[in-house]
Amino acid sequence: MRLGTRGSALALAQSRLVAERLERLTGEKVELVEIVTSGDRSTKPVQQLGVGVFVSALRDALVAKEIDFAVHSYKDLPTAPAEGLVIAAIPPREDPRDALIARDGLTLTELPDGATIGTGSLRRLAQIAALGLNLTGVPIRGNVDTRLRKVAEGELDGVILARAGLVRLDRGAEATEILDPMLMLPAPAQGALAVECSAWRGDLIELIATIDDRPTRAAVTAERALLARLEAGCSAPVAALAEVTEDDEVYLRGAVISPDGVYALRLSRTGTLDEAGEVGRLLAEELLAEGADTVIESIGRAQT
Repeated sequence: MRLGTRGSALALAQSRLVAERLERLTGEKVELVEIVTSGDRSTKPVQQLGVGVFVSALRDALVAKEIDFAVHSYKDLPTAPAEGLVIAAIPPREDPRDALIARDGLTLTELPDGATIGTGSLRRLAQIAALGLNLTGVPIRGNVDTRLRKVAEGELDGVILARAGLVRLDRGAEATEILDPMLMLPAPAQGALAVECSAWRGDLIELIATIDDRPTRAAVTAERALLARLEAGCSAPVAALAEVTEDDEVYLRGAVISPDGVYALRLSRTGTLDEAGEVGRLLAEELLAEGADTVIESIGRAQT
């Protein structure tokens, strides 16, 4: 089976995890096929690249039958379904929280006034501003090594990355603080992987489904339903995190934050696993009723 993947160290690590799990559970051999996306070629800030920039080339390869299935960071996928394609599996999620890697082992509250924090995410920049700690958010691009090097060489006082990526690269110990979602709510579907293939490949869908994790799928469904209803892309300052309780309930928290951090609306909602999509949609409706749409629309105008 040919597995399409981006060529970055993190994308390859994620794809190898999926390949190894599939080979172990199905006995099928998996070959990795590297695909270069337009996002990989660009140096523009993520919010200027548009939704789906890291996945379109992989999807084109699927349609052209150059690969059998693809692995995506789920948070990079557009919320609208792709015609003729299906998410056959969402494996167990890695830790969805954000992580700080700062000089001298410092935490966010220990950093001095004016300290520079690098991130490629408008959501993180907005939440840094909302904390009121007098920290300076700096937009950056590049792979994990590039970003960590900016701290090691003194260009930045710290960077914020998804902890899932650090763990998958065996660099989780380099985090100086795992950020509590009460301070820094993650991006919808952060830490989750999406395994996608053609909808007509029933045999392949059945094989891939062996690595699907129901609680992860429910959590991600709730988070992305919220994002879809808000009609916001993966680069918007929208945050969401769903957790599945021991009673098989979905507890979803959502937030919309203005880039300057002045407007920060946070709400939550619960429901059953089977209601995950509806939980996300209804929470989005509540956020919209409180004025979230004005923030999202203002950002959209600023980016055009």
